[in-house]
Amino acid sequence: MRRLAYGLLLLIIACLFWSGAAEAAGGPYLTAPAAILMEAGTGQVLYEHGAREERPPASTTKIMTAILALELGRLDTPVKVSKYAATTPGASIYLTTGEVVKLGDLVKGALLNSGNDATVAIAENLAGTEEEFAWLMNRKARQLGANHTHFKNPHGLPDPGHYTTAYDLALMARYALGNPVFRRLVATQEDQIPAPDGVRYLYNTNRLLGSYPGADGVKTGTTNAAGQCLVASATREGRQLIAVVLGSSDRYADARALLDYGFNGFYTETARAGEPAGRVYVKNGEVISVPVAPVVTAGFTVSMDQAAFLEKRVLLPAVVKAPISKGQELGQVKILYQGREVASSTLVATRDVAALPWWSRFKK
Repeated sequence: MRRLAYGLLLLIIACLFWSGAAEAAGGPYLTAPAAILMEAGTGQVLYEHGAREERPPASTTKIMTAILALELGRLDTPVKVSKYAATTPGASIYLTTGEVVKLGDLVKGALLNSGNDATVAIAENLAGTEEEFAWLMNRKARQLGANHTHFKNPHGLPDPGHYTTAYDLALMARYALGNPVFRRLVATQEDQIPAPDGVRYLYNTNRLLGSYPGADGVKTGTTNAAGQCLVASATREGRQLIAVVLGSSDRYADARALLDYGFNGFYTETARAGEPAGRVYVKNGEVISVPVAPVVTAGFTVSMDQAAFLEKRVLLPAVVKAPISKGQELGQVKILYQGREVASSTLVATRDVAALPWWSRFKK
């Protein structure tokens, strides 16, 4: 735990160091007064402008609603829709009073069609009331480090006490994208769910999907108070970026500009969790070596002109003695920038290695 805490501290320091440099160095032209670009794998901020200012988030709120639904509920749970939920104003999947819908289908309706009625049905099912659900939302936001966020409802319709920041939304999106169900849903362009008289067709409101190379999420939002909002993600060659724009005049152009800036202007040195990073020779084992992989992703991103100053070092013992247990710590991987450690991860064995019986060790 101490090693993990130390590694996280190094990453936080590195992110703070680089995020200031990224903003000072300038970036793409944007219409949004609040924007941020973040590496999904490490949480490193590559660019920000007005990203810590509290603003209305509109339907990007539904990222947190979906997080709680996926973590606190069961997707196959039947939910009876109240009159209050069915008559929620704004974007809708046209729920009717008294109908029964599975929780998982409500999550689809909230994330794809941005249905406000679906979010209220989720909130009432999980917490009884919108107010109690908002308390859960705010508690989760604090747990994620989104300290300048306060939710009053599950959908994002205007309320003076309902606000967040571009930075906080990036934190929430990064966390949510770690959930495979969330990740699949926000990358889905079309789907359908049952309706009392047949099916409801769902169409994702995020127009980057299918039009921007690598786009794979996450959520739009629009109100008069919030303007055009978008939390967007895209993945290329295993590298995922999260772009957030709030109050934009052209959210898709802004998001494209941010993502292009990140993909084209930066280089990342990464050791990804679970991916082989080397092998260690095993003495007296059933195999002669065991592969090792990072426990958590370690990475650091710099502008292209600084790429030569990045270095990855894998530190392994020359030999270990069998038996070896899967998950056993066997070394470290470190990312260095200008000779200084900026990220690291423990390396562990990816499989068990049994010891050979003593008599077989002398066979030629």
